Amino acid sequence: MVVEGLGAEVLYSIISDIYDCVLNPEGWAGVMTRITKALNAAYTTIALASAADNRGRFIAQSPWDPVQMLALQEDYDFDGIPGLKAAVVGDIDTPVATLSLMSEAELQQTPFFQNWAKPQGLREACVTKFVHTPDRIGLLSCTTRASRGVISVEDQRFLASLSPHLRRASLIGDLLDQARVTTNVYRQALDYLAVPVVLTGANGAILHANGAAEQMFSVQGPILSRNGLLQVQNPAVANALLEAIASAANADASLGSRGIGLPISALGQPPAVAYVLPLTQGTARAAFQPACAAVFVSTTTSSSPLPEAVLATLFDLTPAEARVLLRIGSGLSASKSALSLGIGENTLKTHLNRIFAKTGTRRQADLVKLVSDMGVPLAAPGS
Repeated sequence: MVVEGLGAEVLYSIISDIYDCVLNPEGWAGVMTRITKALNAAYTTIALASAADNRGRFIAQSPWDPVQMLALQEDYDFDGIPGLKAAVVGDIDTPVATLSLMSEAELQQTPFFQNWAKPQGLREACVTKFVHTPDRIGLLSCTTRASRGVISVEDQRFLASLSPHLRRASLIGDLLDQARVTTNVYRQALDYLAVPVVLTGANGAILHANGAAEQMFSVQGPILSRNGLLQVQNPAVANALLEAIASAANADASLGSRGIGLPISALGQPPAVAYVLPLTQGTARAAFQPACAAVFVSTTTSSSPLPEAVLATLFDLTPAEARVLLRIGSGLSASKSALSLGIGENTLKTHLNRIFAKTGTRRQADLVKLVSDMGVPLAAPGS
């Protein structure tokens, strides 16, 4: 309901500011000040209380004597402030003005008025309950000066118009707080990993890099951070890396659940492989939005041979060449490798010559070292 007397433009502007507080909680004090001004009040507070408690705590308030505000919270509970209990147990989105519950003479005889409100030149309050869940209660309270008239029906309509928006903003804020906590937990977990991990957007923009990845950036390789984008030392696979990240963003089935690996070290540098994995729809992706791909960098030594599919991806091998590389790389002789694959030695030599060309190696010993120097940072399925 629009309150014409107070101005629809003012109302809508304050509502807009309320939603801005979801992303910037520091703005609540400004909203309280605007409500105070709109109602020609003394001060306004927004508070939360535990449903099991009889006291509240201020989230924010418009300017008022801080000593007196502290005393208000510490010295008076819901039963000690005239009219407050009625708002707490009453209906949501229904403002309750103190003088709608008792006469001014009755109010002035209360200890609260005599000891706290009267010395500060205050008259009455209007309290609106905007949240009531099993565990908490949210209250907006506007207090007037003694020189001001009683809180009118129009004033109460204005506050009632704000109440649903206060509720939505507070609940959205709760969800964002939970998401921030979840995100921090995930990021802290990544920072404990020794393997470098970079989370990127669809275009390769770096959205988060763990400590190991930052260390790689600092020594300029094998992964690089340039203008906020993830790049690699090996220019031959620069485009392939970005294409893999884009595929991850589109949940391309060709990546598979284990992603895709790319050799990223420059010529003459120790071997390094970047594994691009899609962040699947679910908790992890939600926590890291808008990240859509996780890039793991492996430079570790592993005694376990790499899967044939990964070797084929790394060096653009045919399936047959990948099978040969896997046997030779595991230390088998050419004759034993040919026997295990069911092919002739001449055929195996043809495969080897192509493998040497594609991997930049010359001897079988080089292939053994190549395979042993590459470790997969992720566990194989079923392990």
